[in-house]
Amino acid sequence: MLKSTIKLFFLCNVLIAQGDTEVYLFDLISNANNYSIKNPINISNNDGYDNQPSFMKNGRSILFSSTRNGQTDIVSYNVRNGKKTWLTDTDGSEYSPQQIGNSKTFSAIRLDKDGTQLLYKYSMYSNKSSVLIPKLKVGYYAWANKNQIYCFILGNPPALEIFDLKTEEKIYIDDQIGRSIHDNNKNNFVSYISKQNKDWTINTVNKKSRETQILTNTLSRSEDLNWITSKTIIMGKENKLYQYELSRNSGWTEIADLSKYGLNKISRIAVSPKKDKVAIVVEEN
Repeated sequence: MLKSTIKLFFLCNVLIAQGDTEVYLFDLISNANNYSIKNPINISNNDGYDNQPSFMKNGRSILFSSTRNGQTDIVSYNVRNGKKTWLTDTDGSEYSPQQIGNSKTFSAIRLDKDGTQLLYKYSMYSNKSSVLIPKLKVGYYAWANKNQIYCFILGNPPALEIFDLKTEEKIYIDDQIGRSIHDNNKNNFVSYISKQNKDWTINTVNKKSRETQILTNTLSRSEDLNWITSKTIIMGKENKLYQYELSRNSGWTEIADLSKYGLNKISRIAVSPKKDKVAIVVEEN
């Protein structure tokens, strides 16, 4: 199982090692669109790899990947009472869980013992699963609607492709991309990280025209971000969090230093539907 876990990260060209990471939950505070965080809670509290959090649409639970018995499974954390429930128990390891619409199902990437890596659909309440995208080796992804998934496809270089579940059509968009892909429905685009130049950029794909454009540069050599609102990006670098306002175009503004909590190496970030909570993957000092 552990060999399968390591292999996923080798194949995906992931920039973080399979080390001890934790998922922390913070209150997200807004003051005239200037954000801050407080009240950290370690919601994974688990030896090994804990990563890739995403909120359920009702905001009451968080899904994330967590190490158990030498492999990686999907766990659900109840924000109200702190209860954790394991959702997968297969022979493979699962990563990057996301609820599918408002349904009682979620998607996750499964890496099997034989090296097969595919995107699956799972039931929230049973161990039933089925392949969503056959044959394509997906590293990361984002749902744009009930039929279309924007995928980081493993390769040299990795490519951004849209897969339509209804028509089974594949649409190439770009290559040399990073792992952070996010839907921004209000602006009708999906954002992704482009690594085609020395200075990485946050790019967008118009969901109707498929045209791409550059929004801004990332923080230097950083690639993990999320959207607080349709106009506000949150991004981490080392132990600090920053925000970027599209409407102000004033550059990156520091909003928090997690070193005061004994935390560093910020990676994945998830924002709650009500914009009042943020889940952050970190390493502890």
